[in-house]
Amino acid sequence: MATKIKIIFYSTYGHVYEMAKAVAEGAASVDGTEVAIYRVAELMDEATLERIGAGEAQAALADIPIATPDVLEDSDAIIFGTPTRFGNMAAQMRNFLDQTGGLWAKGGLVGKVGSVFASTGTQHGGQETTITSFHTTLFHHGMVVVGVPYTEPALTNMDEITGGTPYGATTLAGSDGSRQLSENERTIARFQGKHVAEIAKKLAQ
Repeated sequence: MATKIKIIFYSTYGHVYEMAKAVAEGAASVDGTEVAIYRVAELMDEATLERIGAGEAQAALADIPIATPDVLEDSDAIIFGTPTRFGNMAAQMRNFLDQTGGLWAKGGLVGKVGSVFASTGTQHGGQETTITSFHTTLFHHGMVVVGVPYTEPALTNMDEITGGTPYGATTLAGSDGSRQLSENERTIARFQGKHVAEIAKKLAQ
């Protein structure tokens, strides 16, 4: 039986989606793993998205299925991705998680592996607080929370400005969104996906 890994993300300008693809690549590298990517529903209207310069990026995500809470239950591990909003997850992700009360009531996510990755506009924009505050919801659901151990050497790269934390992979988008993922950040994201998949596979045995 395949180990089912779900990647649930929200991305305004595409950075978190790029991370999601790297995470998925890492998870898929583990034999016997089935990986699916979903996005959470947008809350901003089209006019607002165009005004903030996110219309084109959102159009590029149109073919990715929108997650519903029942998608989470049919999984062995769930890896969530979100941009940071003032040191917390984006409202779109919070809105999605607030719909999972039914799963919580019946213990639908208890024992499943949970993990988080994130992006910020600046180098110190709340990457770690976003991920660790996100973990609170996963703990309430009874999930087994997994981060990124320092066995991944890319976490200790001091030769460049880079995202990456022991709590989860991260990237820096730049204040205008122009910075794209570095190879070091992709390496950490791929490692996170692989690490989560390996743990989920062991727990499912």
